[in-house]
Amino acid sequence: MRFTSEQRLDDGLDDGVVEREFVLDEIPGILWTPSSASAPVPLILLGHPPLGLRRMYPRLVARARSAAAYGFAAATIELPGSGDRPRLPGVEQAGAALRRALEAGEPVGEEIIDALVLPLVDKAVPEWQTALDALLSLPEIGGPVGFSGGVISIGVRLAVVEPRIVAAGLFAGSFVPRVIFEEARQVTIPLHVLLQWDDEGNDRQAALDLFDAFGSKEKTLHANMGGHTGVPQFAGEDAAGFFTRHLR
Repeated sequence: MRFTSEQRLDDGLDDGVVEREFVLDEIPGILWTPSSASAPVPLILLGHPPLGLRRMYPRLVARARSAAAYGFAAATIELPGSGDRPRLPGVEQAGAALRRALEAGEPVGEEIIDALVLPLVDKAVPEWQTALDALLSLPEIGGPVGFSGGVISIGVRLAVVEPRIVAAGLFAGSFVPRVIFEEARQVTIPLHVLLQWDDEGNDRQAALDLFDAFGSKEKTLHANMGGHTGVPQFAGEDAAGFFTRHLR
């Protein structure tokens, strides 16, 4: 891990957050830590859609500030095929096929969903694990570790294969391959799932079916009225309470 920049974010609303950009095996990432931390702190991995870190930055930094206010570090990495990273073979074609199906009002077939999502999951999950190795080697990061956000298929796979993640707050939505439903039955860590009931771009029933498939004894579904960008502020407070219970 090579840090490429460092700045303190302080707008007078909190004790300040130290933001450091890094590169790990040519993968860009960002780490945020509370300025006031005097001992190693727990870590939340911030998941996000593959739209590029620069485009997602305003939402990511807001989530990182919220995490820091509760005493957590937060980190994220650029996903495969997004930002300046090389595109994943076949994924762009699958995306085009998806858009054609939606515009024509046709059902989206499993082969399109698999081609769109599984290459991203297969490549992103080992990269998240490598990033976690590097982050946990830093003296200011002590664990335990949580995962927050999407892509939900990435979160499911990580919850199955990565024992260092002890709790996950997942954002319901996006198309989910059938194999991910099967993997969800193997998830046993505590889950906090956020669903926007009127999200026009996501299949509500599929999100409910996935929640039902999770094998966790502790799993909570928070469903709010409104579209994709209408998440109420208190939803973030509920998620913070969830991570405070499980990372403290």
